Amino acid sequence: MAQQRFDVWASGAAYERYMGQWSRVVAREFLAWLARADGLRWLDVGCGTGVLSAAVAARHRPREVVGCDRSAGFVSAAARATAPASGTGSPRYLVADALALPVRDGAFDVAVSGLTLNFLPEPPVAVGELTRSVRTGGLVAAYVWDYGDGMDLLAHFWAAAAETDPAAAALDEGRRFRDCRPEPLHSLWTDAGLTDVSTTPIEVPTVFAGFADLWDPFLSGQGPAPGYVASLAPAARDRLREGLRARVPVAPDGSVPLTARAWAVRGVRP
Repeated sequence: MAQQRFDVWASGAAYERYMGQWSRVVAREFLAWLARADGLRWLDVGCGTGVLSAAVAARHRPREVVGCDRSAGFVSAAARATAPASGTGSPRYLVADALALPVRDGAFDVAVSGLTLNFLPEPPVAVGELTRSVRTGGLVAAYVWDYGDGMDLLAHFWAAAAETDPAAAALDEGRRFRDCRPEPLHSLWTDAGLTDVSTTPIEVPTVFAGFADLWDPFLSGQGPAPGYVASLAPAARDRLREGLRARVPVAPDGSVPLTARAWAVRGVRP
């Protein structure tokens, strides 16, 4: 798909600048919802910069945490962030394809994936791999951003982009990722043979100190929206910036108060 040329995932530091702070908050809420015991073996597929793996290690005293991602740059960033805290239960990371995981059947108690499924070419295959990786009675869970109705920042961004470039409407994640909703996620889990399937929303505040704090991460080049910004000529980029500035709400103190919602899903391997 032409839209995918803007889905750049190479620099861990750039991604952290763009979405990392909000990813951390959602990861903590996701783990609270899962309510797993300590001492388990965890697999984190599409681990990115290691946000979810690190949260597992901090919260659950796991016996093992393995994070994997197709991006060598992200895996390197995750490993660097983990190195100072190496030890029992500290995450280890490897470069791997979510559609063909290099793990044994039933090797883990919990398999999770954060903010990844919608970017994979074959989500059902990935969920099958997650399911294969856990033991009988093991948990398979994931979360994705609610691009259609729950991401204020991206909704404002793509609306502003489409005003100056009508072709940008096709790049809007809200249009591209229509399955990032509870019903399709529930079906994806049940089709994989998982039982006791449930979904829940996770909503977090995304408050920016000012417009520059909101805009500057779009210059990172990581992800669909920043990838699109990087493709623009300077004048077009300036028009987009000012169009976005006119759209977002501004509080009396100059901050920009927005919210972000993710949908989480979990199920048990029978």
